[in-house]
Amino acid sequence: MIYVHVPFCRSFCTYCGFYSEKTSDCTESGFIRALCSETGRRKDEICVSGGPDTLYIGGGTPSVLPLSALEAVVEAIGMAGGRWQDEFTVEVNPEDIVEKGPEYARGLLQLGVSRVSMGVQSLDDRVLRWMNRRHDAASARKAYGILREAGFRNISVDLISGISFLDDDTWLSTIDEVLSGMGTGTAPEHISAYQLSVEPDSALAGMVESGHYSEAPDDRCERQYYILCRRLAEAGYHHYEISNFALPGREAVHNSAYWHHLPYVGLGPAAHSLSVSPAGTGNGVIYRRSWNSPSLADYLSASSSGDFSSIRGGETLTAEQVMLERIMLSLRTDSGIGEQAVRNFCRPDAVDAALASGALVRCPGPAAFNLRIPEDRFFISDNIIGELV
Repeated sequence: MIYVHVPFCRSFCTYCGFYSEKTSDCTESGFIRALCSETGRRKDEICVSGGPDTLYIGGGTPSVLPLSALEAVVEAIGMAGGRWQDEFTVEVNPEDIVEKGPEYARGLLQLGVSRVSMGVQSLDDRVLRWMNRRHDAASARKAYGILREAGFRNISVDLISGISFLDDDTWLSTIDEVLSGMGTGTAPEHISAYQLSVEPDSALAGMVESGHYSEAPDDRCERQYYILCRRLAEAGYHHYEISNFALPGREAVHNSAYWHHLPYVGLGPAAHSLSVSPAGTGNGVIYRRSWNSPSLADYLSASSSGDFSSIRGGETLTAEQVMLERIMLSLRTDSGIGEQAVRNFCRPDAVDAALASGALVRCPGPAAFNLRIPEDRFFISDNIIGELV
């Protein structure tokens, strides 16, 4: 599993707290050279990254890059032993697809991209303007059509709910138009839907602090979440993770591996990695998390010096940390986690209480030894997990 972080955006969304910088031709070319250099220097990690063979290029906004830049990245990863036969995803923004047109979309396919994740967020122009998105609803529809016409058969669409001025009817209208295929008649294979959250260092955090924005009440956020769950269930989607829905067989391979705590290699500024290696004593394995500095300037400097270790931090996870993360991640999914593992880590009385109240249930069928949070409690999953751990 390989993740590439492209740290560029043409503008910054109101809600976003991910690391990114304004793009320019100069910084883009320098970044690509540095990324290819890091890829080569981490060849040993890439060859044994573990998990499914997936490549995910995210950001930031990868679609601001020209095809030639993406081609250089893919070639470098391939030369380092990277494989992506199970899934190759690129995140795109609608305005880039519209601006660059069908040729760009076809170029992504020719590059081997098998899945596109497009940040639509809303199909209401008032909401999009407030978010400081560069596209409007018409552009989102057009971009989706371009991707379909180019030949993409696995498209994921991102949506956001829980905005203080977003009413239920507008939210439902967006969901229904997405399900209609935004004019194409073909619904997306995957939908990721998130409740608006106030991320540190985002413009939204400043708006809340200054009193220019008040968060939506919990009851409205919960209502909109279950409007989404109901409509997507009616449309045949599998609700396989708290925020993620897929038509059967179209679940995200790369992201699912994160939720199952599998190892991965992260390349680029601010990218994180998780490695797993034998403990050396014959008992168990060692989990180590590492990360690159969230600074393009540092990243370019490290490339110039040939020493990427100078911008990498890391930690070895304790057995307790590993188990805590595994429980927290697994309980976000509909497949859950083994009951015995939960009982070994959590207080038995807390597990029994959660089962008695319906906050936890046993999975049906072959996964009967697993516990999960039922869909009608997903909205309060953080509280349920907090009570357990």
